[in-house]
Amino acid sequence: MAPHVHLAIRGTVSRAELRQVVAATYHQVWSPACDQPVYSVDNLPVWDADIGAYLDPATGAQLPTWEDALDDVGDEPVHVARFGTQVDAKGVLVGSPDARRCIGYLTKYLNKSAHETHEAQSGAQNAHVDRLTLALRYEPCAPTCANWLLYGVQPKNSRAGLRPGCCKAKAHRRTHLGYGGRRVLVSRKWSGKTMADHKTERRAWVLELVGDAAEIPDPSRFMWAQVGRDDPDIAPLSHRLLRAVAERVRWRKAMDDAKARADGALDNSATARGRAA
Repeated sequence: MAPHVHLAIRGTVSRAELRQVVAATYHQVWSPACDQPVYSVDNLPVWDADIGAYLDPATGAQLPTWEDALDDVGDEPVHVARFGTQVDAKGVLVGSPDARRCIGYLTKYLNKSAHETHEAQSGAQNAHVDRLTLALRYEPCAPTCANWLLYGVQPKNSRAGLRPGCCKAKAHRRTHLGYGGRRVLVSRKWSGKTMADHKTERRAWVLELVGDAAEIPDPSRFMWAQVGRDDPDIAPLSHRLLRAVAERVRWRKAMDDAKARADGALDNSATARGRAA
């Protein structure tokens, strides 16, 4: 199971240029050394409330702070991550069957956790995941992770009660397998637009395409209230799902008809049917 990423890029980029960018892209990790533990879970640094720091349990010496440990980092990063050689880049036209297929493929992974992309099929595979989960339990995940105490470094913003192996970050969970960040990223960092901006633009584009915006009801006409699961006025879940699917189908048909009208195909077909009648 190798880490990989699925990307949808708007615009036109040549495949040769994209491969050059991928080959030149890398990420360096600069942190204190974390390959050999200095302490064990049975012999941990102790907290000194008077000075607000962790001390060596044998000598009483204060452990270096996170900032001091970074100052002692050498000239080489702890780890360098690069893309592999496999780059499957394809051009997709808007509104084509391939576009819908790609969107469906991308959204499929929105509902999956990292561990669900590959189900263990044998005892050896289950044992491998168990070993990985155990290793991740004591692997430092961030500057504030308590696991840094095992490597003789005080975590950033240290406080009393930190214990290695008990960090609550997502990266240590079996369902994340070491990945603690967001699995789905938006483009506001390079587009300068928020999700609300994108939503507004999409809505304006749909209204311009479909037309007759006056038919859209004014939201101020409605009053919204949270409905409980056992409320007698709420329909069964199966009915609500079917209604949602039917609504999406109706929206899709309205969009297809609007695109056909914009291209003249719908008017031509309607004229042809009228002549045939």
